[in-house]
Amino acid sequence: MHPYRLSRLFIAISLSVAATSALASPQAFMSSRSFAMGGTGVAVAHPSNATSANPAMMAADHHSWSDDFGLTLPSVNARVADEEEVIDQVDDIQDVIDGLESSISGFNPSTDSPQSIQNNAAALRDRLATFDDDTMRANIGLGLSLAVPGKALAVGLFSNANLTATVRGNVSDSDKSKLNAIVTATSATDVESKANAIKNSDGSLALTSEGKILASAVIEAGISFAHALELNNGDTVELGFSPKYVQLQTFQYTETVSGFEDDEFDGDEYQTEKSGFNLDIGAAYAFGDEKQWNAGIVVKNIIPMELDSAQSKAGEEKRTLELNPMATVGIAHKSNYHVVTAEVDLTKKEAFGFEDDTQWVALGAEFDAWRYAQLRVGARYNLASNDDNDGIAEETQFTAGIGLNVFGARLDLGALISDADMGAALELGAAF
Repeated sequence: MHPYRLSRLFIAISLSVAATSALASPQAFMSSRSFAMGGTGVAVAHPSNATSANPAMMAADHHSWSDDFGLTLPSVNARVADEEEVIDQVDDIQDVIDGLESSISGFNPSTDSPQSIQNNAAALRDRLATFDDDTMRANIGLGLSLAVPGKALAVGLFSNANLTATVRGNVSDSDKSKLNAIVTATSATDVESKANAIKNSDGSLALTSEGKILASAVIEAGISFAHALELNNGDTVELGFSPKYVQLQTFQYTETVSGFEDDEFDGDEYQTEKSGFNLDIGAAYAFGDEKQWNAGIVVKNIIPMELDSAQSKAGEEKRTLELNPMATVGIAHKSNYHVVTAEVDLTKKEAFGFEDDTQWVALGAEFDAWRYAQLRVGARYNLASNDDNDGIAEETQFTAGIGLNVFGARLDLGALISDADMGAALELGAAF
């Protein structure tokens, strides 16, 4: 048997879910500017990014170079956490499985040395022990938006999606026990007997250790509206809302480490989906002698939605993907040449796969060089991270990025790093 690598399977799953999502709507996670500023944006989003950050910001005051039109086409970002090198481990495990199957095949205890079998069994036992509960996580976002800002009526169109995929090893005590019995056998005949106990009739290994993949995608497409209301004291408060169509998708696949097949990864029996309408609402308020301060609040997904995963094998636990209302508040200080902002999630996002719950508090800053270039930095900390999480922890993350603007065309780049994660973002667009 020559099983397909889990790395190939994981890539195929990611592309499959992303491609399916793209048929429903193009995808996005957050703007590259937001990505580079610690995930902030509720009180500082530019018009084209306001559709995903805070729709009210489309009606706020912006620089003259960005207050008539905004376009994002496309926005791409990704984060990967694989500090335990899970994919490489599976590649090594499957190589050793091939070697052990080959050494067992045709073994004659009367004439052959059992050393090769025992060496391969020891290598497989040790690799499985290391693989147990090791986890990797990947997040991918794609998307686009268009906005026509204005005080009286601002309008925006957007489509976005976020894919999260996690992979985990689950090693059985039975496999470790049977492999250890081969390693500790004292005669060639005993090695043959113990080896026969761990193989199928076709010569493949009868392993019960598993690789588990959990993936979820949230895809949205909608339209945003915003309006600025003048108060009695002459100040204005901006209000915005985004009715949208939302599709939830889950993927749950569990198989033995030697049993993956490339024609199974996108099977309907491993996927579930659910669609419905939802709503985001937001508000923003500028204050101070020169309106240098701005406060914002957004509540996303007013209508709770949830979707259970499929069972890829009998008796397997189902997972529930929850899309609950999420509230975030932010405050920013700005001038012609800088923006400094802070924001916090008021609600916690429950994890779906082998990952951490999240509730971020974030700081971000942008320094502007005559509208042609921007330098951005940020940091965020997960208030919900704890030792009881079911996978890779997300704690403190640091970000940075640059923006370039030439005759209305813009290029934004972002980067992210933490103890567990590495990420990058790229965005093309226009603003004038």
